[in-house]
Amino acid sequence: MNLAALAGVAMALSACAAQVPDSGAAAARAQREAQLTGGFASQPATFGAPVGGTIASTELSAVGIGAASGQDLDRRGGVQASPTNAAPGGNGAAISDEQNFDAVAGRETIQSDAERRAQQAAAYQVIQPTALPQRAGDTGPNIVEYALNAPNKRGQEWYSRFILGSMGNRFERNCASYRSPDAAQRDFLARGGPERDPKGIDPDGDGFACGWDPAPFLAAVGR
Repeated sequence: MNLAALAGVAMALSACAAQVPDSGAAAARAQREAQLTGGFASQPATFGAPVGGTIASTELSAVGIGAASGQDLDRRGGVQASPTNAAPGGNGAAISDEQNFDAVAGRETIQSDAERRAQQAAAYQVIQPTALPQRAGDTGPNIVEYALNAPNKRGQEWYSRFILGSMGNRFERNCASYRSPDAAQRDFLARGGPERDPKGIDPDGDGFACGWDPAPFLAAVGR
């Protein structure tokens, strides 16, 4: 291949190669266009270079940030730690005397602590259990014993009753005079129940007055 052919090939390759843009010229054009249009020109990022200048306190106040002591803050300054800085704010409550080590150590010793522990041990009392007190006087029939010995359940007729026309009202009126079914059952037994029912509080004849139920007492002993 002669020199003329080689020169032609070289020119063709140079025409196909990508052109490397001139970053300086591109930046100048961008800045010029920004000046003409009133916009901002983007500057190439510079990594590793310190950012200089200060931020005025008025500029910080405009965006809601207060400058310390009304002075300008240097971006490169940061926060300076010093022993003279004020302690962080809290609730303002001072440490208690019991939690102050210096105060406690100044008035307490190992001997005084041992004496205090001895006084506490001397004041310690152990109360021994005693027998349950006996009920004074006659408390009436024992409904617990009756519940455990009853041959039937609630609602099962065991005694015959003569039911008159006004028996229902009498039953409700007399049962309302008791404070509880237990009190009604105790009075029922004291008046001759379950064989007799002078107040008509056991109309179904199951031996349980005013709906009193022995089931809880049976359940307590596993029956």
